[in-house]
Amino acid sequence: MTQPNAERWGAVSQSLHWIIVLLIFALAVVGLTMGDLPKTPKYFWVYTAHKSVGITVLALVIVRLAWRLYAGAPRPVPNTPGWQHAIASFTHVLLYGLMFAMPLSGWLYDSASGLRPFKFFGLFNMPKLVAPDEGLRHLAHTAHEWGLYVLIVLVAMHAGAAFYHHLFQGDATLARMLPRGWLRVPAPASQPKDS
Repeated sequence: MTQPNAERWGAVSQSLHWIIVLLIFALAVVGLTMGDLPKTPKYFWVYTAHKSVGITVLALVIVRLAWRLYAGAPRPVPNTPGWQHAIASFTHVLLYGLMFAMPLSGWLYDSASGLRPFKFFGLFNMPKLVAPDEGLRHLAHTAHEWGLYVLIVLVAMHAGAAFYHHLFQGDATLARMLPRGWLRVPAPASQPKDS
């Protein structure tokens, strides 16, 4: 089933989630180490690839948000306290906001820098969002850099909460974002353990 049902995320939502996670992880690693690379042709290839993957993430996040609006989301895991659900919802809003802000601030930084347009995976030139502007360049770079640190903290909290639910609360929070059978889904509290 591609759409999420009442109990778990569907295959489309799961696929988009994990592809975006992997791409953001790769972008973060490259972003944190890129400044240490020598300015060789390989550096410029890595830099352009970083930009292209960032735009890819932006496109995938738009698709993911559109799919979520169309297909909906599973209802909260039974017996989840209201405060936990409120924190999870707020964290999701922040994560979506940052998943938009990071590639857009990078694109804005590139545009305001006055560099020649970069080619999206060598296929076509990406349009510039603004004319060269040193003040805007600095602002976009600062937002991009600090946005990464905030994103790292939020992702760590998000993943930590999922593992906490699985390991200590024994619910299906983590399992329902994975294909069926990858994790044992705990039996609902209302059913006997041996049923």
